[in-house]
Amino acid sequence: MEKTRLPLHHCHVMKTDLIINRLYMFFLGTALLSLFYYRTTTLSHIIKTGESPLVPHLLVFISELLFTFIWVLQQAYRWRPVTRTVYPDRLPGDDRFPPIDVFICTADPSKEPSLGVMNTVISAMALDYPPDKLAVYLSDDGGSNVTLHAVREAWKFSKWWLPFCRKYELKTRCPGAYFSAESRDDRFISCSQFLAEEKEIEKKYNEFKESLEKNSVNASSSASRDHAPIIEVMNDAVDSSQQEMPILAYVAREKRPSRPHHFKAGALNALIRVSAVISNAPCILVLDCDHFCNDPTSARQAMCYYLDPEISPKLAFVQFPQKFHNISGHDLYDGRLNFYWRRWLGFDGLGGPSISGCNLYLKREALYGTKNIKNDIDLNHLKKSFGSSNELIRSISKNYEPHLSKDRKLTDAQAKEVERLASCNYDGQSEWGKEVGFIYFSVVEDVITSEFLQSQGWISVFVDPPRPCFLGACPTNLSDTLVQHGRWALGLMQISLSKYCAFLYGRGRMSTLQTMCYAAGSFDPIYVVPFYVLAIVGIPLYPKVSDPFFIVFAFVFLASQLKHVQEVMSYGDSLMSYLYELRMWMMRSASSFLYGSLGAILDKIGLHEAHFTLTNKAGDDEQAKLYQEGIYDFQASPVLIAPICSLYILNVISFVVGMGRIFRTQSGSEMLVQAFIPLFGVIVNYQVFEGMVLRKDRGRISTSVSLLSAVIAISVLCFGSLVLIY
Repeated sequence: MEKTRLPLHHCHVMKTDLIINRLYMFFLGTALLSLFYYRTTTLSHIIKTGESPLVPHLLVFISELLFTFIWVLQQAYRWRPVTRTVYPDRLPGDDRFPPIDVFICTADPSKEPSLGVMNTVISAMALDYPPDKLAVYLSDDGGSNVTLHAVREAWKFSKWWLPFCRKYELKTRCPGAYFSAESRDDRFISCSQFLAEEKEIEKKYNEFKESLEKNSVNASSSASRDHAPIIEVMNDAVDSSQQEMPILAYVAREKRPSRPHHFKAGALNALIRVSAVISNAPCILVLDCDHFCNDPTSARQAMCYYLDPEISPKLAFVQFPQKFHNISGHDLYDGRLNFYWRRWLGFDGLGGPSISGCNLYLKREALYGTKNIKNDIDLNHLKKSFGSSNELIRSISKNYEPHLSKDRKLTDAQAKEVERLASCNYDGQSEWGKEVGFIYFSVVEDVITSEFLQSQGWISVFVDPPRPCFLGACPTNLSDTLVQHGRWALGLMQISLSKYCAFLYGRGRMSTLQTMCYAAGSFDPIYVVPFYVLAIVGIPLYPKVSDPFFIVFAFVFLASQLKHVQEVMSYGDSLMSYLYELRMWMMRSASSFLYGSLGAILDKIGLHEAHFTLTNKAGDDEQAKLYQEGIYDFQASPVLIAPICSLYILNVISFVVGMGRIFRTQSGSEMLVQAFIPLFGVIVNYQVFEGMVLRKDRGRISTSVSLLSAVIAISVLCFGSLVLIY
């Protein structure tokens, strides 16, 4: 009894960081007010006297306003950072644990190789959780026979792998990770029985891997966007003498070219409906197909919150960070995404972070909508919300128990029902994607769904334990990185330009600071505006060195950079991580944010339809070699690379022209800041110069892209010279 009275979790306020953050806000905020005073008085003087062109000063002021706008919003993340500790050893017995459904989404075996996907599936089946309370669902949006075959093979192999993991209480339960050289469990290194069993299991795994590789030859042609629903619950030769196995189900929802499929949100909603009549677990673990379970105790860590009667009634989800197993020591492309997780520590102190794509334990009740779970709601209202399936509506009741037989074979009636729930027409006449399930409006369904949930009063928590609970694969080349961030920028700008904008949708429904956090994320892509506006050169736009306001500008720059360094290093990263983050922020702003913002604007006015671009998770040996050696791989579409190169060339020209003006007119005091800004960009992004001029390997920037970028840069300069006239 004493054990159950101990707290299951603890929240620690990061007091040192809190004090540093608030001092930083005060001093930099004061400096920014001084900066605006300088700008407004300068503009007023120019308007009265006309002694200098107005437009350049006005554009720079607008850019500084946008930078400040985003900076103010981001301070909400810094207001109250917290960390959390969980105590799974204090949990009650397994009989108190709620069932869990695991959702894994894949779409194309040519971009998401079956072996990696199946490793994720098997690791989820091997969670340290009662197997009779665990069900794993794989959504295959491609309806690929390659993926279906892989699931069947994974089911066969898991009947060997799971008992082995449980018997020896292995910490690494993803077979692909376990059989890598660095992940072997050395606790039983001297146990002959263990070594013999391990050798036999490794043989089975190699056979499993060979079967998948052999069947994946035609992976690129196996996925389809036009197929009927396919649902199969694995059930071959269930042997009662073996340890009980979790449910494993393959789900390919119906897809037709003429019907919207709503990307990942549509796939997840189909899984919610199908699982409701098969297992109907109150908790859902959402995983990406390349994020395997690295710590089998993640479910128990989440239960430290779900079994706490004080926090559980209002808790929507427990979010774990995305960590990656393929990060090199250089992390050229900022693949760790630590700038997000540092923000999430502060977000967590304000009611909880948003969903981060995957790696979260989510409450099914929250997705159903609070108004739909009241006891006195009539059947017609429920059908309007959930669709016409009576079985799905019955599953909403807390007393509902699925009727899956012991042999796990669906009856004809059940098979017909789940196919109906996975059809492309089912949610058309319901509230799915609007008020129920994951929201369809944006390609970043995680952010908009989180905002929707928290505006209804739900909270979330962020748990970042020492051992990563999940490990995925991040992009290891510039092309995939820019495409991924471009997709995120598109989705975020879609939200900013809609009724779901945090300032509109969150007002009165969330706290001011929480609203600011959502707004800060969704407005991130507007960094692209000041990035391009600040390309204007030619006349003094900043105070002289002797002017007291020069100190203000210098302080704003130095304070912001030093704060970035402090946050990077306090999170445990090196000083080089600061440089990688800064460089990738500049590249994202120049390319990903540009196309994401344009795409969202065109989508808003109906000239372009947003689409979900799948990140390629298939490896490339040459790209991997460059990444491991710390060399940037610039093999990407010219559309992605040209803006980055153009801005770099523009910075070089700006610096050279600025220095020439300084030496020619002896105006160094006036032009120092203006010459320093492009110099800073040139130094930080020196690798772009290497790619254009010095390198001769395959990963260099092609001559044609360099020439195109030069033409764009010269065009921008010509436009800038016209602006200077006014």
